[in-house]
Amino acid sequence: MTKKTVAFLLPALLTGAAFAQTKTEFTAYDQKVPGSEISFKMVPIKAGEFMIGSPASEKNRSADEGPRKKVAVEAFWMGATEVTFEAYDFYADPDKETNLPDGMTRPSPPYIDLTLGMGKAGGFPANSMSQYGALMYCKWLYKKTGVFYRLPTEAEWEYACRAGSTTAYPYGEDTSKLSQYAWFAGNSESKYHKVGELKPNAWGLYDMLGNVAEWTLDQYDADYLAKMDAKSPWNKPTAKNPRTIKGGHYADPAGRLRSAARLKSDMDWNRRDPQIPRSYWWNADSPFIGFRLVRPVKQPSAEEVEKFFEEIVDQYKGSR
Repeated sequence: MTKKTVAFLLPALLTGAAFAQTKTEFTAYDQKVPGSEISFKMVPIKAGEFMIGSPASEKNRSADEGPRKKVAVEAFWMGATEVTFEAYDFYADPDKETNLPDGMTRPSPPYIDLTLGMGKAGGFPANSMSQYGALMYCKWLYKKTGVFYRLPTEAEWEYACRAGSTTAYPYGEDTSKLSQYAWFAGNSESKYHKVGELKPNAWGLYDMLGNVAEWTLDQYDADYLAKMDAKSPWNKPTAKNPRTIKGGHYADPAGRLRSAARLKSDMDWNRRDPQIPRSYWWNADSPFIGFRLVRPVKQPSAEEVEKFFEEIVDQYKGSR
């Protein structure tokens, strides 16, 4: 495939431009994973504009959160919660997923308990996977359901997190209320918790802040906001590391959980992996990292989805 073709294809897969809209009504729905008891809720997020980043006056602000810019995003569904351990494990465990689609691979069994004793079954978030592992889960899910799921772009993530707000947190500015919405250093007891136990934001999304931080589809760039497009922005990866992570996690102070806060991936998260540099499936030292799913309203064709995974997943499979 030529560079010209890729340049056209990838933005289309973000917005769904030039492809027919699916017949699914734009309402919340539960996605069942064939061959399992796994299901998850997807919440509709209407198209709109918002100011990405934080004002210079915002407390705990970092320089990479500006300059603020108005951007527009297309409509999509987003997972009501982070992907759970049992949902990811069904894909990763050969004893559970016994009908792996053709051409798919899965992570090698980890040599340590990646949960560090914080919990597995029963609604805890999946954790410790690399961005590549999260994307491969999306590819597997597409093979199982026929629906194109992916990671959110940084702009989509922040738009959904803010849920129409312009304040430091989706509910306002008062950090004393944060414990009602997020697991963080102030209330987590140094561990993640089951998804969906606290209050959702105004658009029905749980744990957007805290619990485990979440992978996005973007390359991390400290100066990205100054360069980003005004419509459906996406900083397409050009290097294996770093990638952008949003939301803060259970061990972070309140200031790291603001809607605009940004985290970049770190190669040190894989330092204990005995398969380095060949391993790219999971991170031995990042139980604070997880992900949630996005489904564009306008679904691309099967051919375009396959090209997306070929160009984006396989090309950058060394990501950590």
